[in-house]
Amino acid sequence: MAETGTVFLVGAGPGDLGLITFRARELIAAADVLVYDYLVHPDLVDWCQPGCEIVYVGKKAGFHAVPQSEIEALLVDRAKAGKQVVRLKGGDPYVFGRGGEEARTLAADGIRFEVVPGVTASLAAGAYAGIPLTQRNTSSSLVLVTGHEDPNKHELQVDWAKLGGLRNTTLAIYMGMSRLPDIMTGLQDGGLDPATPVAVVQWASLGRQRSLTGTVATVADAVTEAGLKAPAIIIVGEVVRHQETVDWFEQLSLFGRRVAITRTREGNSGLRAKLEHLGAEVIELPLINVVPDVDPTLLVEIFSELGTYDWIVFTSAHGVKVFFEQVMRAYADIRALGLLRFACVGDATAREIEKYHLKVECRPEAATAEALADALIATDSLDSAKVVVVTGNLNRDTLVAKLEQEGRAIVDLLPLYRTEKLDLSEHPAAHDFRDKGADAVLFASSSAAEAYAAQGDSLKLGPTATVPQCGSMGPQTSASLRELGLAVDFEAAAPGLDELVTALVTHLND
Repeated sequence: MAETGTVFLVGAGPGDLGLITFRARELIAAADVLVYDYLVHPDLVDWCQPGCEIVYVGKKAGFHAVPQSEIEALLVDRAKAGKQVVRLKGGDPYVFGRGGEEARTLAADGIRFEVVPGVTASLAAGAYAGIPLTQRNTSSSLVLVTGHEDPNKHELQVDWAKLGGLRNTTLAIYMGMSRLPDIMTGLQDGGLDPATPVAVVQWASLGRQRSLTGTVATVADAVTEAGLKAPAIIIVGEVVRHQETVDWFEQLSLFGRRVAITRTREGNSGLRAKLEHLGAEVIELPLINVVPDVDPTLLVEIFSELGTYDWIVFTSAHGVKVFFEQVMRAYADIRALGLLRFACVGDATAREIEKYHLKVECRPEAATAEALADALIATDSLDSAKVVVVTGNLNRDTLVAKLEQEGRAIVDLLPLYRTEKLDLSEHPAAHDFRDKGADAVLFASSSAAEAYAAQGDSLKLGPTATVPQCGSMGPQTSASLRELGLAVDFEAAAPGLDELVTALVTHLND
């Protein structure tokens, strides 16, 4: 019999991936089974290791994908099978998340468990909507309360009139949108001034966040008129008056914009970080998987003469990673590289090389193979020089041809990785993209454009989805998009992530 596993009740925070804890990410990456909810950001699934069993048990108003009793039985079953189970819940597991019920069930069955707190939604709603939940001389206490009564109990669980009698207090109401008029009436019945300010914050901390303000007397009508729905936090109290002076998130240049980016399966995206810094809601579509693909005979041949090469050229960070993995296996000392000089294209590739405390001596400003060839030729060091170019299966031969013909170098190819297109038909991010669409989709390479087009119905937009504008990293990618029948709505002025983001901001805000 397998040793009993452990269940981790993990808070995924309010939505913004930057607000998830280090411990949560560590556990997701090591999980054998991931059980996650509706309000969990779909990109968290990409942090799982290959082979992890992923189970969606999403709940939203009016629809429960899996009954609570079945969720608890699932956790117990997988743990008894010896699995490490992460139960991933939006916000914090113990703040209106039924984590306490799950913990009691696990304890009763003798299952080891651990609770990992998360940033609860009300804290994010206040911070990202510019509302300090407590304020000296205005609000000295904070009450977190649910507006969702237990339908199995006939008596009221929340005495709204009593809460309406509190003074110098902020109320943060969860799951109250369906009963908003009744809640506001109850607060007034308890003596709360009808003019007390109220804010409603939907999808707090994400680029799709929407907020509005009103008063206890007017907010229900304002919400109906604006069409705000769950999930949302309702904030009641004088602190709401501070929103106009301390709001920061909703003033960002890409706030309210949904941007889809095409990327490889592994790792976080530098492009994502730049977009979220400007307030965008980012959907990552992992269209490509890059895997090592090494020919042992060719590798031995190149490595046996490694010290005789003058330059080693990398066109991607993937090539750098696989190359140094092979170097570390073959040699115990980095000095086996001899006097090799390093050339590369792109900031990410350079950073990967510099991790080994090695200097990149040639890196063009433009992140293209042609620019790299020109930059190497301009060093006047290629005549009869030996050059090894680390490649993948999709690399073009332009770089090699230029180095041989114009630089008169002796060039050897060392293919070390293979790029595969992934099927996104069942991926949560693809489902989100099909359902809602995006304001823009960005392409940083021709291979990403080809992989996007190859998805077919996996990325076919639904009838109410926003049709995205297509943004390209540069002329080569733009040409590929047009060949595939896709429009190019805007293009970076020069190859580079910063330039692509600048083009996006300019295009969407014109």
